[in-house]
Amino acid sequence: DLKVGLSELYPLSDMVLSRGSELLADQVALSSLPDNAVLSLNMPLFGGKVHGSLSRAGKVKGQTPKVEAQEKKKKKTGRAKRRMQYNRRFVSVVVQGPGRQ
Repeated sequence: DLKVGLSELYPLSDMVLSRGSELLADQVALSSLPDNAVLSLNMPLFGGKVHGSLSRAGKVKGQTPKVEAQEKKKKKTGRAKRRMQYNRRFVSVVVQGPGRQ
């Protein structure tokens, strides 16, 4: 009954009518269902897939030109690192305003 009424607007073959998790056949009359039955009418969305196919995965990384890593200065270790850390934190302290709240 319901599908036939809506078939004027949408193709009948695309409609899926269900009650809970049970799919209803095309021949089921609405009068055979309980008065408080909740029905769901589902139709496919047009426009294709949303996120593309896996065949294009890694496309951006693959087309980005490779840049060789530059040489960097060796980091200090041990006593020298602690000395630099101490000087940065306690010796050349700049008084700042209040921090984040």
